[in-house]
Amino acid sequence: MLERMIGTSSDLSILQMSLRAILVFALTLILLRLSGRRSLGHRNAFDLCITVLLGAVLSRAIVGASPFLPTLCAGAIIVLLHRAIALLSIWSISFEKIVSGSVRILVENGRVNRHQMLAGLISNTDLLEAINKKTGQPELCSAEKIVLERNGEITVTPAKSNSP
Repeated sequence: MLERMIGTSSDLSILQMSLRAILVFALTLILLRLSGRRSLGHRNAFDLCITVLLGAVLSRAIVGASPFLPTLCAGAIIVLLHRAIALLSIWSISFEKIVSGSVRILVENGRVNRHQMLAGLISNTDLLEAINKKTGQPELCSAEKIVLERNGEITVTPAKSNSP
């Protein structure tokens, strides 16, 4: 009966595809709730993987490009793997660094660390733009410390003389 309702091939009726979309939406919502808030909140490469992979895999279930139930199972496995890796990251600092990377101090006390900028693929223009966004002045002397966070954001601590 389920096969008749959701179809089994790529020749799906409007009703079958709509029902597939409803089922996949509900399952995705449940899976994302099970994966935890970090899968949507951190915006780093590890957490972005679940969003991209779930979208790619589960969309195939909606359009009938892959068998429905095995595709849903693959989506569940992706979420379980994400959760397992997140738990391992909590228990092991070295594993967390492999998965999520570490912060890079780009500037500290007015000294630019070119090695860290190169490793983080940050240009001088990127650096000045981040300073300008935080301090309103695109000058290196406006920042005391600049850090490339694990999620790719650049955090600028304004120089003391520029603090409000």
